[in-house]
Amino acid sequence: MTRTLEIWWDRRLVGQLTQDRHGELGFVYAPACLDDEAAQPLSASLPKRAEPFNRRECRPFFGGLLPEQGQRDAAARALGVSRANDFALLDRLGGDVAGALQLLPPGAPPTAPARDPRPVPFDDAALIRVLDALPVRPLLAGEVGLRLSLAGAQSKVPVVLVDGAVALPVPGQPTTYILKPPIARFAATTENEAFVMHLAAAIGLDVAPVEARRVQDRTFLLVQRYDRTLGDDGVVHRIHQEDSCQALGVPPETKYASEGGPTFKDCFALLRRVAARPAVDVLKLLDAVIFNVIAGNADAHGKNFSILHDTEGPRLAPLYNLLATVAYPDLSPKFAMTVGKRATLAELDATGWAAFAADAGVGLPLIRRRVAEISQGVIARAGKVVAAGLARPGFDRAAIESLAAMIRERAGRCALTVAGSSQ
Repeated sequence: MTRTLEIWWDRRLVGQLTQDRHGELGFVYAPACLDDEAAQPLSASLPKRAEPFNRRECRPFFGGLLPEQGQRDAAARALGVSRANDFALLDRLGGDVAGALQLLPPGAPPTAPARDPRPVPFDDAALIRVLDALPVRPLLAGEVGLRLSLAGAQSKVPVVLVDGAVALPVPGQPTTYILKPPIARFAATTENEAFVMHLAAAIGLDVAPVEARRVQDRTFLLVQRYDRTLGDDGVVHRIHQEDSCQALGVPPETKYASEGGPTFKDCFALLRRVAARPAVDVLKLLDAVIFNVIAGNADAHGKNFSILHDTEGPRLAPLYNLLATVAYPDLSPKFAMTVGKRATLAELDATGWAAFAADAGVGLPLIRRRVAEISQGVIARAGKVVAAGLARPGFDRAAIESLAAMIRERAGRCALTVAGSSQ
């Protein structure tokens, strides 16, 4: 027997995801979608065509909507399904995913978003219970009435705000924020990610807005979703997006370049192929690479760079998941995607930047200038970001100040790495 999920995009049926009796996935576009010249494909890796897509072709996109690694394992246990069964997980979690899509059972069209939905905001005790539940029940999998999914290996859950208070969505309501508890095995990850994200914004990078919060003795991060927008009708609408692995047809379990996942050369080529304004987005990605090197975000893999499909046309999405991973000795300091075949800042030299310039298809003089400018911006603004409110009572001020000092020092070293390339 073949099982089916219908794929809805902004209340339009665009296709069907199927699983046959052998467990094989398939996807086919709806005829109405194919006939509509204005209708966009779901992904750069799934161009519109009448022929069905087989598992190898469609799984990178649909599997890429699901949580990964330990989060996937825990969600599958909470739902009582196999961790390897993408279809079963999407059946239970696919009501609100990254981007504009909803994956729903046949005959169950999307619920019209209410103009005045009334989710019940959490009090402190309820919020603490959610923070305690997420490590063992990612995305609150199995909670009655919830079908939420996000990719990634970190614990999180999509939420809404009611008068500033955190709440779970009512059925059919698009979530607007992502709640991220701290990572238990590493110190001060809330402070770390909040600082790095605010620092990136302070030097002019396009970054998803974040807010570090505290409830009793617990910290957490709220990330505003860039794939949601408030329409003129007063209703929140979903905006489609895909990460680089999805766009390039790379399964999530091989997201790292060392495992066959995207390289920066692949990502720059992708933007040139699909972006509405490729010159703008190539420069934005260049700045993101340089900033991640300086900030010590070694885990910037293909799923951390996305393409947003909004009214401006396909473009590089705001940056997210910026964490200074080098602050934690237990994590590898090697870049998830090498920069000019160099795996760490210590290895990165003028020759490496020249090789990166060739991979990115941009001029080396531009790279030299942007490395200098971003390094100077980080050094000048890191202290101001700390002083602007991140080092508040209840947060680890010492960890934030130590992190700021480390990143300033890395900025100084990074500026020196391009010096030889000007000779």
